[in-house]
Amino acid sequence: MIDQAVDRKRLYYVGNLSIFMIGLGFAVRANIAPNLKEDIYDKIDLVNSATMVGEALGATFTGFALTLLFGSALVDLIGMKRMLLLSALGYIAGAVGLLWATTLDASGGVEMVVLVSLLLTGLGWGAVEAASNPMVAALYPEEKTHRLNILHAWWPAGIVVGGLLGFALTRFGLDWKLNMFVLLAPALVLAWLVATSAFPVTERVAAGVSYRDMFAELVRRPMFWVFWVCMFLTAAAELAPGQWVNIALSNIVGMQGILLLVYVSALMFVGRHFAGPIVNRISPIGLMFVSCLAAGIGLYLLSLADTPLLAFGAATVWGLGVCWMWPTMLAIVSERFPRGGAMAMGLMGFAGGMSIQFVLPEMGAIFDRAKAEAAGGVAMLDSLSPEALIEVTRYASVESFQSVAIVPLLLLPVFGVIWLADRRRGGHRAQSIGEGAA
Repeated sequence: MIDQAVDRKRLYYVGNLSIFMIGLGFAVRANIAPNLKEDIYDKIDLVNSATMVGEALGATFTGFALTLLFGSALVDLIGMKRMLLLSALGYIAGAVGLLWATTLDASGGVEMVVLVSLLLTGLGWGAVEAASNPMVAALYPEEKTHRLNILHAWWPAGIVVGGLLGFALTRFGLDWKLNMFVLLAPALVLAWLVATSAFPVTERVAAGVSYRDMFAELVRRPMFWVFWVCMFLTAAAELAPGQWVNIALSNIVGMQGILLLVYVSALMFVGRHFAGPIVNRISPIGLMFVSCLAAGIGLYLLSLADTPLLAFGAATVWGLGVCWMWPTMLAIVSERFPRGGAMAMGLMGFAGGMSIQFVLPEMGAIFDRAKAEAAGGVAMLDSLSPEALIEVTRYASVESFQSVAIVPLLLLPVFGVIWLADRRRGGHRAQSIGEGAA
């Protein structure tokens, strides 16, 4: 039962804005990745600059994962309100830090400033997920998959807005540093809305489930850990290519890759509003099976696309594949392991964040190795003509994208077996928090 002082509609808007804010942050990082590479990391180490960019972007996901790991356990103690205020602070501090980094030279500790700034935005992102996901689960316990998908539809909406703003800045020759102000505006609005709202307790606390019972639910249910491992791979298929798109695909198709990310995000925004009717027909697990198949095919086709038309076609397949992955995985564990509370959802987000921390630097390393191979050796890179460097970069971009195409396909047997097992038991059924472990 929701407290009378809680305005459910207002809080749902707060949740949507918080997810919109992290979508903006995702787009801003994709926008500025080439600028960080050219203006900062190429000057430090031209040979390994892509790897360094991947490591820097990966710091965001480290902050995200760590906040989810600890924040999801603490949100019941400190409350959703404080957690969301911390998220706004992280984005404000991260944006200011990145602006400061642009004033430093290569020998002025700029690497550390960029890393810390991106880490802070990651902490803000993690705090949003730690609070908003259990908040929506508590507000709408009877329609978690549908409501969590709609909530997370505002993440691609943020990418669309942030991506278009970044494209406009580039198109009109404006300073790329203006991207950082895109992060500040929603963070300030979110801080005000959160500070003036009343929040409910989490579903676990409302049901009187103790911390001990919450941990016991996760320990004694091995299937939870199967989904936890799956989250590593679904997140890699969805988030890593999106964060790398402006560096890689711009060199493959001859257009700004951020436009593909905007297009895919628009597909996701629309698609996530239809998650409810889809899962009613094929179940959440069935949706994950179909999603993984489409994502693997789409990623491979993206690596082969060499024109804008082919790229948009491939991006459509990939976008429809990854559209429902993140929120549906969260909904699956919330419905199957409700006594796991915010901790269960937080551990899933932790798995997703840590996955990208490993995958993005590896994509950068594959990019750098392929770049050196195509150039005929590391020593040849500095002597290449601009035309030759473009061809070398194109080859490296294809290699880095193909490396992740196999990832979602590895999950087809896992989701296929679970899907069949559910059907034999009469189909998917969400478990109420009052039920014991099945």
